[in-house]
Amino acid sequence: MTDEYLWTELVRLRKARQKMSELFPLTEGPEIWLEYAQYSIGGMGSPGGIDMVRSIFERAVTAVGLHMTKGQTVWEAYREFENAILSTLERIHTLFRRQLSVPLIDMEATYAEYEEWSEHGVPETVMRQYKKALQQLEKCRSFEESLLVAETPKLAEYQSYIDFELKEGDPVRIQMTFERALAENCLVPHMWAKCTTYLDRQLKIKDLVLSTHERAVRNCPWTMGLWKSYLLALERHGADHQIVSDVFEKALNAGFIQATDYVDIWQAYLDYLRRRVDFKSSKELEELRGAFSRSLDYIKQDVEERFGESGDPSCIIMQIWARIEALHCKNMQKARELWDSIMTKGNAKFGNMWLEYYNLERSCGDPAHCRKALHRAVQCTTDYPEHVCEVLCTFERVEGSLEDWDVAVQKTETRLNRINEQRAKVAEKEANMARQEEDRNDQRRKGKSDKKTQKKVQKRTRFGEKRKAEPDDYQDEWNENSGKAWFELTNHMETEAGLFGRNAPPGFKPKKAPQGAAATAPRQNDDKPELRNDKSSVFISNLAYTLEEPEAKLRTLFEPCGPITQVRPVFGNKGSFKGYGYVQFESLVSVAEALKLDRREMEGRPMFVSPCVDKNKNPDFKVFKYNTSIEKHKIFISGLPFSYTKEQLEEMCKSHGTIKEVRLVTYRSGKPKGLAYVEFADESQASQAVLKLDGIEVEGNKVSVAISNPPRRNMMDKPGSSRLMTDMMPRQAFGSRGRGRTQLSLLPRSLHRQSGPASKVENGSAAERAPAAGVNAAAETKPLSNSDFAKMLLNK
Repeated sequence: MTDEYLWTELVRLRKARQKMSELFPLTEGPEIWLEYAQYSIGGMGSPGGIDMVRSIFERAVTAVGLHMTKGQTVWEAYREFENAILSTLERIHTLFRRQLSVPLIDMEATYAEYEEWSEHGVPETVMRQYKKALQQLEKCRSFEESLLVAETPKLAEYQSYIDFELKEGDPVRIQMTFERALAENCLVPHMWAKCTTYLDRQLKIKDLVLSTHERAVRNCPWTMGLWKSYLLALERHGADHQIVSDVFEKALNAGFIQATDYVDIWQAYLDYLRRRVDFKSSKELEELRGAFSRSLDYIKQDVEERFGESGDPSCIIMQIWARIEALHCKNMQKARELWDSIMTKGNAKFGNMWLEYYNLERSCGDPAHCRKALHRAVQCTTDYPEHVCEVLCTFERVEGSLEDWDVAVQKTETRLNRINEQRAKVAEKEANMARQEEDRNDQRRKGKSDKKTQKKVQKRTRFGEKRKAEPDDYQDEWNENSGKAWFELTNHMETEAGLFGRNAPPGFKPKKAPQGAAATAPRQNDDKPELRNDKSSVFISNLAYTLEEPEAKLRTLFEPCGPITQVRPVFGNKGSFKGYGYVQFESLVSVAEALKLDRREMEGRPMFVSPCVDKNKNPDFKVFKYNTSIEKHKIFISGLPFSYTKEQLEEMCKSHGTIKEVRLVTYRSGKPKGLAYVEFADESQASQAVLKLDGIEVEGNKVSVAISNPPRRNMMDKPGSSRLMTDMMPRQAFGSRGRGRTQLSLLPRSLHRQSGPASKVENGSAAERAPAAGVNAAAETKPLSNSDFAKMLLNK
């Protein structure tokens, strides 16, 4: 294998590595610098080799020597190199003093080593610098510890560290912190943007600024903002025109993700070219015009073909070109041609575009072209025709003759009349559509109401509810004894089977209940219905059935919300509290305050507070207060211990962002489900919390954490669904062993339902059995009234 062949392969390898470096940039770090320095030691024996190695170590400590956790290794390698070549003691003393003046982790060990190594002890100046470095280390220790325990990419931790260093104001430490953050987040565009902005505005060191900009666009080439900042930095530091043009060409080939990015980068380059033009020399001006023409062709061909849109619907580039031609080149003919092209691209209907052109003519043109532009604007504008007409009339007042004024008034009146007619037609069409939509909504509401009525009828029919009787049915047929028998029977049947309603027949007065808790319990019908106002009331539910003195407790709880008109807890017929009620306020303002008490715990149960709305009149009203779609700023936690409290959960999550709300999910009884929702200030904090908390163990339980995406509510859970109707149906009570065959029914045999296939139930009354043997069993049955029931019972 010849030397020529080896040399050829070496050249190819170098080119391949250089190409690799261009496509996949390597971020500098302590490890890279340390490897480079150790590699350079191999050439130490060549002429000038020691000085070369020493210069590399100097560059290394300048670049990464301030790295608080890894910089120490570079300093130690530098000292070992100087010891190995038997350098003078003064040089090693200098390295120790320089290292001890820098805040580094475990710098106490370095100080102890220096004390042991130095024959004359530690000088006072070195002692002061060491103590100052220790103080700085203590300030940064919390940030360093958070970085050590955090998981990659540690973006939030680095952001906090950078903000701290920016407040401290040390440029070297700020640059070092940025470099550490970029080493682990080299594909995060906004981190590069923040670093380059700081360098552009604060340090302003040409080599450092331009090299950082170049690294930024190499790591994140898809980000237009970084290329734009790079072009400005090149111009700001006086870079050669060819270099700026080359960077711009690279930006066009970077592969931006949206059409507007290409328009913005073209604008930045055209601004740069315009600032180069003297307007007295034709060379730069022709280059500028050529760039404008090329930009329009590029947007029309490349951008529109790739994205399906130009990215410049308002033709901003053409507008800027027209202004330059009119103001700087005094070429109104070219400016008018450009504006004609702008209007043909769908902008003629916008009044602001015509006024922009009019203002240009007003500044650089003549009154004749101003008048022509305004007349065309009056005919074409559809968004703000009144304003354009007003501008035309104002112009003629200042510039025009009487004839010009008459023509302007006639044209504006004709145009505005046509516009008003079109608006009237559109308004009429919209009103008809709204009316049709309202009719459809009414039909839907009516259909829902009919379905509810039908379900109620079917329910009464199924469970044998008696038909509502007229008062005349009882005038001559009901007496006290029969009423007493009916009351005892219905109470008995209600207890055993729950088949009949609780209302006694009209005109009947039952015996007074015995004295006791049930007798003294308040009744909901004691209140005056005419004083009730649903708009100023709230509905309270999910209270414990065993709640004592609910009216007094509810009044005490809701009094801070505002003056209360009445409290109406709802009780059953036997005086037991049903667990819900109403609170009515004097003012509507108090309702909003009362709704804030929703989910407040009351005697171990969450109390539900909702607006008081009549569902018969508003069947579509929804009370559910939480979203059923994805919430990117909120996380959902499952698998929590049942004993975990809200305060513990907040303590667990607060280190990952600003917490706005923590909600533990419970059963209606108040017992926890082991689920929770935590709302953060923004989406990035919620995403960070998911990454950090998912899969961790809490009191022996492995919890799962995800972005909140609740399932859609089932139709069976919505108001008015068949599920609620099913829950309201009375259920047969069985013993502990179920429904036994020997269980006796205490319902009279004559009131039993027919069990045969011919049995039917209609209008809430059971079909009557055939009273005589001669009557056909298949004959049509007749519904029973309440009076028929009374006669039948008395005959029994």
